[in-house]
Amino acid sequence: MNKLELAKLVDLKVNELLEEKGYVSVVDLLMRLDYLSKADYEQWRYGRIEYLEKVCKVNLSKLSFINKHLRQISNDLNLQKSWTYYKEYGKGNKKKLRFSKSNDERIEKYYSTHHVLR
Repeated sequence: MNKLELAKLVDLKVNELLEEKGYVSVVDLLMRLDYLSKADYEQWRYGRIEYLEKVCKVNLSKLSFINKHLRQISNDLNLQKSWTYYKEYGKGNKKKLRFSKSNDERIEKYYSTHHVLR
């Protein structure tokens, strides 16, 4: 799938999520695109997977493109950005979850931002 086709698919899935939930998160978008399974997502949420990118069924270039395109859509639609703290599920001390192998603060922020209808 080339970038133009991926952009069109992302547009479609973003619209679906906005209609259903009133917001879009990268995690929901990746699951809707079938690049992240619910089982892998749950394993990550319980802290059994070091970082989310590790279990995504698409390369880092496409993940980066999806994130960038979502930010562009968010700006075009004037969606409100809402940073969300992702922490482990389960009992005991809950640590902050990582999205990327690099753990770069900017990339982590992109993944954890929800885009909300105003």
